[in-house]
Amino acid sequence: MNPEALATAILTVLAPIADERRPGEPLALTAGDIVLERPRNREHGDWATNVAMRLAKQFGANPRELAQQIADGLGAVDGIAEASVAGPGFLNVRLEAGAAGALAKVIVDAAEAYGRNDSQTGRSINIEFVSANPTGPLHIGHTRWAALGDAIARLLDASGATVAREFYINDAGAQMERFAGSIVAAAQGEPTPEGGYAGSYIADIAQRVLADRPDFLSLEQSEQLLVARELGYQYQLAEQKDSLAKFNVVFDVWFSERVLHAKGDDGAPSLVDQAVDRLRVQGHVFDQDDAVWVRTTDFGDDKDRVIRRSNGEYTYFAADAAYYLNKGDRGFEHKIYLLGADHHGYVHRLKALAGAAGDDPEKDVEVLIGQLVSVGGARLSKRAGNIIEMDDLREWLGTDALRYSLERSPADSPLSLDPELLQKRTNDNPVFYVQYAHARTHNVARNAADSGVDRSAFAPELLTHETESALLGALQEFPRIVAFAAEVREPHRVARYLEELAGLYHRWYDNCRVIPQGDDPIEDVHRTRLWLNDATGQVLRNGLDLLGVSAPERM
Repeated sequence: MNPEALATAILTVLAPIADERRPGEPLALTAGDIVLERPRNREHGDWATNVAMRLAKQFGANPRELAQQIADGLGAVDGIAEASVAGPGFLNVRLEAGAAGALAKVIVDAAEAYGRNDSQTGRSINIEFVSANPTGPLHIGHTRWAALGDAIARLLDASGATVAREFYINDAGAQMERFAGSIVAAAQGEPTPEGGYAGSYIADIAQRVLADRPDFLSLEQSEQLLVARELGYQYQLAEQKDSLAKFNVVFDVWFSERVLHAKGDDGAPSLVDQAVDRLRVQGHVFDQDDAVWVRTTDFGDDKDRVIRRSNGEYTYFAADAAYYLNKGDRGFEHKIYLLGADHHGYVHRLKALAGAAGDDPEKDVEVLIGQLVSVGGARLSKRAGNIIEMDDLREWLGTDALRYSLERSPADSPLSLDPELLQKRTNDNPVFYVQYAHARTHNVARNAADSGVDRSAFAPELLTHETESALLGALQEFPRIVAFAAEVREPHRVARYLEELAGLYHRWYDNCRVIPQGDDPIEDVHRTRLWLNDATGQVLRNGLDLLGVSAPERM
């Protein structure tokens, strides 16, 4: 019996109680309204709920009295061994061993599908993250957002949402001109221009430009800048894509900022032009001092925003508006932006923009702000000179250790990574601890096969050891953890769950044998424990996959 089945059983028991205490009033509850928790002390049972305390007032009942009525009704439900009342009205439920143990076969049969749920079904979500300028290598800040953004997308997908991972390419604006000027200077052997980009990677790009365009140095300066900008952009964007792919992050959409500013073939207005008109139709655009403004203060912004200056030039806010509207035009009802610690000002701005576009700022747009991350002993990039590169981190610490460590802490907390710890092959290293548990499940299965233990029998009522009860209880929690982590956008909840599950598995391994000792015969308890072993391996594997981390079979 899983939590959903237990919640349904409680609802079934509550229905006649409601009819008795509130004749003619329907019970307006669903299984999702029944909150079930694991008791801190497992001697109190498998599950606990405060449903009686929550309903007592509207039922006109004493909480303990109502809890006892529910407990009496649950005592007759198949799969429930005992229901008891504690404290002011808490309800504790203990499942029969067979009902609890049946989960092991459910998990093995479900395989990769176990943990997937429908809590986000029907939602179309665009999640934008990393979105670096194509003017240099990805750095440590981008690395954190790459890990978190991809993990959030995986969680949303596992919870039934239609998800698109999007990278916004900042390929328009002054930074691209400075980038081009830096490449031209390097190609001509001149110093980096003031405000330009330094580092040996610029010199490398310049050499590639010279190789691809042997006539480069003979071009007019304006043509040199154009060629340098376009070729450098292509080289750098390709490098960023390669860095992300090696980090197990693949985007569905690479959206160029230039698209927003491009006129149609027939001179039709650009998306930025159209954005001003569309916002004006919504009634939140006004003209003042020869400029065009959006009244974002109507939606909680600290000041109204200029969208087009008095000289006719658009502001960055205009591109933000056009981009936001374009996401909606592409069918994305919900937009998630993952931004760095220096982008706090964007929260009110984007929410106000959603409101000005006619959307619900509290439901249709979400802005997550990440905090800084540091790595002890990390050296600045030799190529870029002033950053810690994603590729250097990945090659140093490994994709698995780096992703896992970045995902096991909340995004809004500063993070300092310990490279010495992350390179250890000991239980002190969280990613090693979880991966080792998974590898151990495979080792147990291999040894079982060599000893003649298979899954030809399944007798869940034999899984009675206290470590088996605890392990099964944790396995039951996985779908709920996935759904909740998706809802609150917090992959670290999956990581912490996996560490707890690994600990419970290791304790079970130390106490319950899958392979008989000595000449003892193979019995159904051994075969059933193999089901539990393989179920645990499956959940560890599914959880690591949600984090974009590998699940090795041998370590």
